[in-house]
Amino acid sequence: MSNFDDLETRSADARMSAQAAQLRAILGREDVQDASDLVKLPVLRKSDLSAAQKAEPPFGGLHVGQITHVFQSPGPIYEPGGSSPDWWRMGRFLTAAGIGADDIVHNCFGYHLTPAGHMFESGARAVGARVLPAGTGQTELQVQAALDIGTTAYAGTPDYLKIILEKADEMGVALRIAKAAVGGGALFPSLRQYYIDRGISCLQCYATADLGNVAYESDAMEGMIVDEGVIVEIVTPGTGDPVEAGEVGEVVVTSLNPDYPLIRFATGDLSAVMPGQSPCGRTNMRIKGWMGRADQTTKIKGMFVRPEQVAALVAHHQEVLRARVIASRAGEQDVMTVQIESAGGDADAYAQTVVNVLKLKGKVVVVDPGSLPRDGLVIEDQRTYD
Repeated sequence: MSNFDDLETRSADARMSAQAAQLRAILGREDVQDASDLVKLPVLRKSDLSAAQKAEPPFGGLHVGQITHVFQSPGPIYEPGGSSPDWWRMGRFLTAAGIGADDIVHNCFGYHLTPAGHMFESGARAVGARVLPAGTGQTELQVQAALDIGTTAYAGTPDYLKIILEKADEMGVALRIAKAAVGGGALFPSLRQYYIDRGISCLQCYATADLGNVAYESDAMEGMIVDEGVIVEIVTPGTGDPVEAGEVGEVVVTSLNPDYPLIRFATGDLSAVMPGQSPCGRTNMRIKGWMGRADQTTKIKGMFVRPEQVAALVAHHQEVLRARVIASRAGEQDVMTVQIESAGGDADAYAQTVVNVLKLKGKVVVVDPGSLPRDGLVIEDQRTYD
C-alpha cells in the first residue's frame, strides 16, 4: 500500500487524541473535550448556512482564516478556498487511486464558480502530478489534448470519462488513461466494470464543496475510508442523535480545517458505519458510501411532512423509541400511517400528538421495540405515480 502520510495508519487512540486537541483549539469550549462531546452541539444544515449568509454575506459570520478564493454553489451557497498545500485534502484520495508524480491528470471537474476543479487540482499538486485543466465540453479537443500530452489519469464525474473514451474510439485513437479518480455522482457497478474492461482502475470519493474530502475508496474496494481531517457521525435523519453502530442514518461531518471549520455539518446524505478496518491497512473508520438522501420531506394530503417533525413526534413521548410515517394511496386519496415503536403506550395519545405535530390525521399503529427497519427512513412514500 502506498500511503499519502503516516496519519492513515495511526492507532485509534492516537487519532482520537489528535482530533480532540484540534477540536479544543477550534472551539475553545469547556464542554467539548473530544469527538464524543459533539453530540452536545446543534447540527448545522445547508438551510441554516444559506440563511446566515444572506443575513451576513458572504460566509454567514462563521470563522474564516487564510483564504484565496470564494466559490459559489447552487443555492446560492458561498464557500471559501485556500491555497495552502492540499487545502481540501484530496491528495490522500489520489494517492489511494494510484495517482502520483509520474502522472498527468486530465481534470474534467469544473473550474467555473464551483470549487471542484480547484479541489482536484490541489490534490494533484500534493502528489506531484501535472494537470490538464480540461473541464467539460469540446470532447474532440479533449481527446486530442489527452493524446498529444499523454494524460495517464482522469479526474471528474463517473460518466464523463466514458464520453471521452467513446469519442476517442470514434476518432480511431488510443489514449493512455489507466487510472480514474471520480466523484460528484454515483459510480454504478456496470460503469466501473466498463472501465475495468478497458484497463482503467476507477475509484471514487465522497467530497463536498463545503467540507472537501470526507471519505474515499482504496484498492481494497470495501466501503469508503473516512478522511483524517474530518470527524463523521451517523445520526437519525432530522436530529443530531447518533444511531446504533451499523444502522443507516444521515452523515454529519465536523471539518477540522482551521481556516474554515464546520461543526456538525449535515450533508443530507445517508450512509452507515462499517465494522473493522480496511484490508488495505488504513485504520480510520469506514462508511458504506452513499445510500440515498436523508431529506425525506414528503407531501401528504397537500401538506409537507419533514423528518424533523417525526423526530419531534418521538421526543414528545418518553417511551417512544422510533416512528415511521408511511404515505400510501387508497382509491384516489392519500393515506398516512404512523408506526410507533413503543413497549405499549396509549395509541389515542399518540394519535393526538400526530395531529399536533404533523398537522395531519393518520392511522397510528403501535409496534414492538425493534420492529421498525434500521434503514435510515423515517418517512416512506409507497405511492406510485405511473
